[in-house]
Amino acid sequence: MQGFHFTKFDPAANGKTRFEQLLDIFMQLLTYTSGDVAESLQWMNQLNNEYEFTDDEYGMGDFVDDLKEKGYITENNINGEIKITSKTEQGIRKKSLEEIFGKLKKTKQGEHQTFKPGQGDDTNQDTRPFQFGDQVEQIDFTESIRNAQINHGIDSFSMQEDDLTIREMDFKTQTSTVLMIDISHSMILYGEDRITPAKKVAMALSELITTRYPKDTLDIVVFGNDAWPVEIRDLPYLQVGPYHTNTVAGLEMAMDILRRRKNPNKQIFMITDGKPTCLKIGKRYYKNSFGLDRKITTRCLNLAAQCKKLKIPITTFMIATDPYLQRFVNEFTETNNGKAFFAALDKLGAFIFRDFESGKRKTVY
Repeated sequence: MQGFHFTKFDPAANGKTRFEQLLDIFMQLLTYTSGDVAESLQWMNQLNNEYEFTDDEYGMGDFVDDLKEKGYITENNINGEIKITSKTEQGIRKKSLEEIFGKLKKTKQGEHQTFKPGQGDDTNQDTRPFQFGDQVEQIDFTESIRNAQINHGIDSFSMQEDDLTIREMDFKTQTSTVLMIDISHSMILYGEDRITPAKKVAMALSELITTRYPKDTLDIVVFGNDAWPVEIRDLPYLQVGPYHTNTVAGLEMAMDILRRRKNPNKQIFMITDGKPTCLKIGKRYYKNSFGLDRKITTRCLNLAAQCKKLKIPITTFMIATDPYLQRFVNEFTETNNGKAFFAALDKLGAFIFRDFESGKRKTVY
């Protein structure tokens, strides 16, 4: 006899197994601990002792065994060190994407498809007469020579402007983005964790681009006393160091990366919480943490102007409320003709997502 089996409603379960519920907590803790499995599990044990989210049927030991069995963590048999796997790294990025941007619906909004001709790499079948300003590489020489033969004959062959035919090219809407993340010591000062939201945003943006816009490129640059690129897989492990803020080094590296990208659309997103306080001159570091040093800020403004000439807009996400810092960011933004958001930590992801998506609907020439 068929019937219905009713069980007690658990609003926290949301249709997930006990392992999946604990995995959500584990993923969150890994972001806070910069990928330290042992510390994350220690935190989970402390939380479990207080809130009792396991029972006799499924305990923390069972959860750890399932993590190993399902390929989320690996243990070194020699020294007993436990590390997360690439599967977990991707899982953290997906969780960040869901948490910050929400579950994206399948929509045409922000996609790259277009029927407009323009700059690009792929030619199409449409042709048109030559116009002043067209580039040489757009000329269809086979068709142009044919026109010249028809118009002037073979015996007195000559090619004139009226004979030239232009082959249209598919509009290129791919975007190259560099995300700059401030990892100076101030990102954890004053009792506020600012690096974790920045990491979550970076992981969410990387997952968004690699899954929804696979033809786009995303490079990530972190900057403290110096600047260096990091891979997407390195994002969960980012940590703040005892660094000053060398914004100049970060911008120079971002510009160098974008110069090598062939996409016509390029942009820089910069997440920072403080003023530029460091500059490398030769082999020595010039540092000044007291107020705004004009020697440092002038270099920043010069780079902002250079980016403007290269058609590279800079969007600054400032996690600070100091009026004098906001004035500097406004000056920096006006110099670049870019954008600035003075974002609270809980709104950072929404700002970046909205700005990235809106950028898909326009072209930077």
